[in-house]
Amino acid sequence: MKQQTEIKTLKEGKFVIIDDEPCTIVSVQHSKPGKHGAAKARIDAIGLFDGQKRSIVNPVDAKVYVPIVERKSAQVLSIAGSTAQLMDSSDYSTFELTIPDELKDKVKQGEEISYIAAMGKMKIQMRG
Repeated sequence: MKQQTEIKTLKEGKFVIIDDEPCTIVSVQHSKPGKHGAAKARIDAIGLFDGQKRSIVNPVDAKVYVPIVERKSAQVLSIAGSTAQLMDSSDYSTFELTIPDELKDKVKQGEEISYIAAMGKMKIQMRG
């Protein structure tokens, strides 16, 4: 799911969709309007799920899409290698997610973890 907003309303730490990938905004820089044009904004962001850097430059009144990012919690049912089988705490659905390398020692069977979901993708993320 996504919604549309103007570039001038975006701030660091919020989310934006660049190249059909939900991203976290790292920096927003505005430039003054030129002789024949509108003020522009450069947005640098990092992909939520792939970690790649992306950027866009558009007029500040241009429309962009913002992903609806949900933070959810789940219980770890089992761990097999780098994959965890999880059960959502609200709807009790079960699914599998890959455990990120930096969280391998923190995800333990039987414990609650948090994860993010946006645009049909999910990722384990520690609370913070």
